[in-house]
Amino acid sequence: MKKLFSILAFLFLISAGPVTGSAQNAAAVEPQLVYKALQDKDCRHWVDSVMDRLSFKEKVGQLFIYTIAPVDTKRNLELLREAVDTYKVGGLLFSGGKLQNQVNLTNRAQRQAKVPVMITFDGEWGLAMRLRGTPVFPRNMVLGCIQDNRLIHAYGREVARQCKQIGAQVNFAPVADVNINPKNPVINTRSFGENPIQVADKVIAYASGLEEGGVLSVCKHFPGHGDTDIDSHKALPVLPFTRERLDSVELYPFKRAIRAGLGGMMVGHLQVPIIEPVGGLPSSLSRNVVYDLLTDELAFRGLIFTDALAMKGVSGNGSVSLQALKAGNDMVLAPRNLKAEISAVLEAIEKGELSREDIESKCRKVLTYKYALGLKKKPFVQVSGLEQRINTPQTRDLIRRLNWAAITVLNNKNHILPLHADKEQKIALLEVGKPGETNALASQMSRYTSLVRFRLRANQTEQENQKLRDSLAAYKRIVVAVSEQRLGAYQPFFAKFVPKSPAIYLFFTPGKMMLQIQRAVSRASAVILGHSHHGDVQRQVADILYAKATADGRLSASIGGLFPTGAGVTITPRTPLHFIPEEHGLSSILLKKIDAIALDGIQQGAYPGCQIVVLRNGHIMYDKAFGTYAGKGSPRVESTDIYDLASLSKTTGTLLAIMKLYDKGRFSLTDKISDYLPFLQRTDKKDITIQEILLHQSGLPSWIPFYQEVIDKDSYDGRLFSARRDAKHLLRIGTTTWANPDFKFKKEYISSVGTGDYTVQICDSIWLNRSFRKVIEEKIAETPLRQKRYVYSDIGFILLGMLVEQLAEMPMEAYLQREFYGPMGLERTGYLPLRRFAKSEIVPSNKDRFLRKETLQGFVHDEASAFFGGLGGNAGLFSTAREVARIYQMLLNGGELDGQRYLSKETCQLFTTEVSKISRRGLGFDKPDMTDSKKGNCAPGVPAEVYGHTGFTGTCAWVDPVNELVYVFLSNRVYPDATNRKLNQLHIRERIQEAIYDAMKKK
Repeated sequence: MKKLFSILAFLFLISAGPVTGSAQNAAAVEPQLVYKALQDKDCRHWVDSVMDRLSFKEKVGQLFIYTIAPVDTKRNLELLREAVDTYKVGGLLFSGGKLQNQVNLTNRAQRQAKVPVMITFDGEWGLAMRLRGTPVFPRNMVLGCIQDNRLIHAYGREVARQCKQIGAQVNFAPVADVNINPKNPVINTRSFGENPIQVADKVIAYASGLEEGGVLSVCKHFPGHGDTDIDSHKALPVLPFTRERLDSVELYPFKRAIRAGLGGMMVGHLQVPIIEPVGGLPSSLSRNVVYDLLTDELAFRGLIFTDALAMKGVSGNGSVSLQALKAGNDMVLAPRNLKAEISAVLEAIEKGELSREDIESKCRKVLTYKYALGLKKKPFVQVSGLEQRINTPQTRDLIRRLNWAAITVLNNKNHILPLHADKEQKIALLEVGKPGETNALASQMSRYTSLVRFRLRANQTEQENQKLRDSLAAYKRIVVAVSEQRLGAYQPFFAKFVPKSPAIYLFFTPGKMMLQIQRAVSRASAVILGHSHHGDVQRQVADILYAKATADGRLSASIGGLFPTGAGVTITPRTPLHFIPEEHGLSSILLKKIDAIALDGIQQGAYPGCQIVVLRNGHIMYDKAFGTYAGKGSPRVESTDIYDLASLSKTTGTLLAIMKLYDKGRFSLTDKISDYLPFLQRTDKKDITIQEILLHQSGLPSWIPFYQEVIDKDSYDGRLFSARRDAKHLLRIGTTTWANPDFKFKKEYISSVGTGDYTVQICDSIWLNRSFRKVIEEKIAETPLRQKRYVYSDIGFILLGMLVEQLAEMPMEAYLQREFYGPMGLERTGYLPLRRFAKSEIVPSNKDRFLRKETLQGFVHDEASAFFGGLGGNAGLFSTAREVARIYQMLLNGGELDGQRYLSKETCQLFTTEVSKISRRGLGFDKPDMTDSKKGNCAPGVPAEVYGHTGFTGTCAWVDPVNELVYVFLSNRVYPDATNRKLNQLHIRERIQEAIYDAMKKK
């Protein structure tokens, strides 16, 4: 026996590895619960001692789980005694009933048992699935809409806590079936959804929560019950699929669960011809499925349960328990006749159909799991105070958070959401359902707007319907709240309900109910799925309407032809308000000219993709993304994708910090910058003022090629650059500049790994010695100062970045995050974006074939800023058009945004209106050239008051305080080649700006 235990332990401890492919390629992943138990020397001793005390018949009994009703009738108590005392069953499963009855019978069973009984529970959505009066959690298909799997994990932990409170050690959950068949009569809302990857993620989150809470999870129904239209409780469903299809859909979540080290698996009653071709044998009785596929090929080493053997999908087979054990199952669930089934197993062993060693091994495995689940001694439930321990305030809060997180904004045409909170504007609320059922919604909405309530009654006459439609037509916004699931009696109204005003539909029902009024829903401006009409959900939906709460749900299963799996729009308190352009003096038709200009730029190769945002009066009039990251085959640009702002960083980053420090009185514009940067004091730059730098008339050079200091001049022949292409200078890096890329770096400055003093990352494969900061300072100090005329200078803003560090006494990026980006909720704005975001979320800037010799994605394109660690004052900021627009709206508002002040009005006024006497430049800001529009970066005819900036990568942001306009354009026009000048040649940014003014003039 001890030898068998050692073999079993070895199997449990095989190292983790792949879970797909043939047996020789798959390595076992030890279930975490058992792995921990096997580290306990007492586990072996306890299992050995129990095995020594059990007769062989009792060892067979340990493999059976008996189902019994939680009632205390004399007959039921006798059934319990017989199962536990006579047949020594290993486990019990109670059918539905009352909490008090079940725990009393659990305690009774443990007292009668020779070996502690494994109490199992069928609680896919918690105890409420079987026990009345216990907390009701949302169904899996609702939970499948949740994006934060930490909540699903917390849900698993809570269900485990409740299971342990009632004395249960095993939960037959979660359902790992991928429900891609909308006609599935039995799985349906029990599944986490239609996407195998998302289902797997949720399965692992929930199951790992259960097991961290000390309760064994059991993924079901292997190999997958999702794409069937037959209930296995009533008949045997067939999975007529190829192996490739099974691997990619049905089996996928189970494979992931195995790899995650989860401990339990339930085999369903399914016919799978491609795996078990003989006579339609159910998968639960098929050795090809249970042993060859699950145990051998997929290397599952956990505890394998059958589905209930009394179900009609399998019960027609003879000696089902025997067949199930021969197939490779460890425990058989709910056979109808316990005596006959155990006897059949014992007879089969006598005939040699099943070996004693197999039974011994399975019994050891069951006992090992019992030990791991705390059953080394008999547990008893404390009955007093049980309901209070289960129904806690924390539990109710978790249910509330789960319901909130599942709320899904299914569409949001023309960004109609969020609605504008305005007590002066009346909104119509049309309520469809029982009187008073959506009172919580109406009450919460009334906090933000003047609400006029209407109710649609079932079976109204056409005259009544038309009168209601006419009444609703007087409102600019209509909210339709549906709490009724049977909508047939309301169809005549919705068939002719085509309002000219935007209509927002709120469904406090399961999603599929909206198919009854499909045409009306398809015309809706926005649709929010709340899943239930709980008051907490209604109030949360009302807050979402006004962006006072977050909704980031994604549809777990498609709703007919209305919405596909994955549909969903994120609304947060930071979501900008969008308005109908005509309501703010712009023509929406003429604004669409921007689409054509943006697409023309892509077609002509000016850039792979772009983002464009236009605000007026603080409201978004236009917000679109076009094209792709890097051309054909690359991801499409979304509004949340992050761009390298290049020199737009000057005004979106460095200048903000300068203005804030000026606000705080930390310097004067006439101060000499050398007073704050001592390395300039003994140079020809000692008298440069901060104002001169901001106006770009300090005499500083436009740029300095700092990177040349790290190139080993002895590593290449001849010159590094040439004015023309030749045999050595094959790489064009400028209009008239060709370079020799065949060089090496100085080892004292550059390393391929970030170790020791090499802490400044330039790109994926290049790390710079931190001492290079001193070299930059020396190069600036020694470069001769020129005449004080207008010369646009990156070097000046690098010095301003250093100034910010000195005055703020912290890195500039930290100061900007603290003072602006964080409080403003700019989640995707900042320097060094790879610290917070995956590369896949950042648009590639450039293929640098000369210096860094790789694609720059998440690393600043500008070389000077790169050698400053990506934190130079001239460039290095990354963001989205939406977030950039919020920064410039704050400036337009005189330093205020969303009721919070960031800069004083006086500082904003000074910096945005001051203009140089010798150029068009302002204090850090660029401005239109009013003498010759061709010399500036704005469209002809814009007001002189406009201010903003552009960036080398193909970016711009312009503010028009006269017309209350903000315009932002972001692109990666330097991808793949920085010499591409088509964006400028085609005047894309200027033409878009001109289209905005045309839409305003011709509204």
